[in-house]
Parts: sequence; structure tokens; C-alpha cells
Amino acid sequence: MNNQAPLNYFLHAAGPAALPVMHLGWIFAGICSAVYIIIAILLCIAILHPRPKGQSGDVFHAGNGLKWVYIGTGLSICVLFGMGIYMLAVLNQTATPQQTPILTLTVTGYQWWWKAEYENDNPALRFTTANEIHIPVGMPVVVELKSADVIHSFWVPQLAGKTQMIPGLVNRQWIEADAPGVYYGQCTEFCGVQHAHMMLEIIAQSAADFQKWEHEQLESAHPSRTAKAVTGKKLFMDHCAACHTVRGIVDAGIYGPDLTHLQSRRLIAAGLLTNTPPHLSQWVAQAQELKPGARMPDTALTPSDTAVLMAFLATLK
Repeated sequence: MNNQAPLNYFLHAAGPAALPVMHLGWIFAGICSAVYIIIAILLCIAILHPRPKGQSGDVFHAGNGLKWVYIGTGLSICVLFGMGIYMLAVLNQTATPQQTPILTLTVTGYQWWWKAEYENDNPALRFTTANEIHIPVGMPVVVELKSADVIHSFWVPQLAGKTQMIPGLVNRQWIEADAPGVYYGQCTEFCGVQHAHMMLEIIAQSAADFQKWEHEQLESAHPSRTAKAVTGKKLFMDHCAACHTVRGIVDAGIYGPDLTHLQSRRLIAAGLLTNTPPHLSQWVAQAQELKPGARMPDTALTPSDTAVLMAFLATLK
């Protein structure tokens, strides 16, 4: 139903904040695999070569058994200590970007979607979007992380490690993409029944393409004045304006995603559906069937009302 991320998207790094974390993960996985294999081999040896009859069953008096216990314990301590030191070194390496960040985002986790606010010292240059974050290639971006309800976790594995989003606390990380592309993220802290349907996309663009997108996002909505769109706008004000903002039309909606430039997004419902007219109308009518527990209610509309509402939403580009 949705535009799924590749199954191996977390196995590759595409930015300087993610590369050390990827190396850390592979090394830790290798060490853990080696320990598992060694223990399995020793267990098989013990099973296939039992102690001869009549030999003492006390391992501490069975030849050099005690010596090997000491050796194994010592090696384990050294390996664990080394892993701890390496982990701290990676944390230090990824704590701050090498370049000065040019962009700051505030990302807030909701049950179950993502709100992204593009910060700027000039209020006229601030704007809000949802579930789809655009960044310029080759430039570090600071991401301030908040939660509006329960604990969430922000993870875009190809760009950075996981960071918790805790109610009442602001955590911070940074991301940077080496090349243009779409990088998938996911909430990795169980946050409710639709935890699995809380995806986001990071779209890395060239500086010119990002500036073009940013300029378009700063614009208010300019809906068509056709009869269908005007009627659909009235339906939107009656049924949707209490939760959704459309800049230039209604600014009171604070519970759902900002829809000012809805048609510029690839996906809807935090990655559950592709942004097509059939899926959009299905989401409006059957939100609770598609995503049980979400704040989006089912909206019962006649076919003609659905048609005019879709005509209005199609103008939010």
C-alpha cells in the first residue's frame, strides 16, 4: 500500500554523521558473532566429547580447567572494555559537525506523524511541513527533537544514529547527506499501536533545488477559484480546519499536519499511502480503518462532497 523503504537501507551510510555509527555497528556485530560461534563450538565439543567415566566432575580440579576460566574471563573483560572505549570515541566523533550548520529544524513526534519546523531568526522565513524533510546536500543540519505526547525515537540510519524524543525535553542531533536522494527514517521507540506506521523521508537536494523548494514552501496557499474548489474550501473549513493549517486560509489547526503545500509531498499519513487522489480520498473517508487509533477521524462525505473536497486539496501545491 505504501512506498516502502528498501529492506537494506540501514546497512549503508550516506553522510559523515552516520559513517562512524555504521562502522561501530558492523564491528560490534562481528564481535558478537565471533563470541556466539566460539561458544557454540565449545558447546558442541562438550556434547560430542563427554568426560570419561571415573574422572572427577569438579572443573576446578580437572587439569587446567581453572586456568582457562581465568583466561576466558580476562579476555572478555578486555574485549568489553575495548568496545566501551570505541563506542565513546564514536559518540565524541559524531557529537558536532565539522562545518558550521546553516539550517536548524525542530522536529516534533506525534502519535503518529512528524512535524518539521524550519527555524529562522526572521519570522517571515519560518515555515512548517510534515513527514517530509528537505535538506541541502553536503551541509550539516541541526535537528532539535521534541515529543508532543509519548517517547518517540528519531532514526534516519543512512544519515545519523538514533536519538530519543522525550516529552518535556529537547534533544539535539545533526544530519548531513553526501549525495542527493531520498533517505528513509522511522520511529524506533514503541509509541503505540501505529508505531510501525510512523515513517518519514529526508530528501537531500542540491543547494539550488533546496532554495527553490524553500521559496515555494514560504508561499501561502493560492487555491483555485473554480466553483468546485470554492465549494471544497467551504467543506474543508467545516470538517478539517480545526486540526489542519493552510497558510493564507486558516491558521488555527494545531493537531494535524500543515497542509499548505500538501501536493508537494510524495506520501501521506506518515508514509502509509502514496499521495494520489484515490489514496487521499480513501484516507479522508477511512482513516481509522487504515490507521486505527490515529487522531484523524473518519469523515463521512457523499461522493459529490468528496469530489469537491479533493478539487480543493488538489490546489494546495
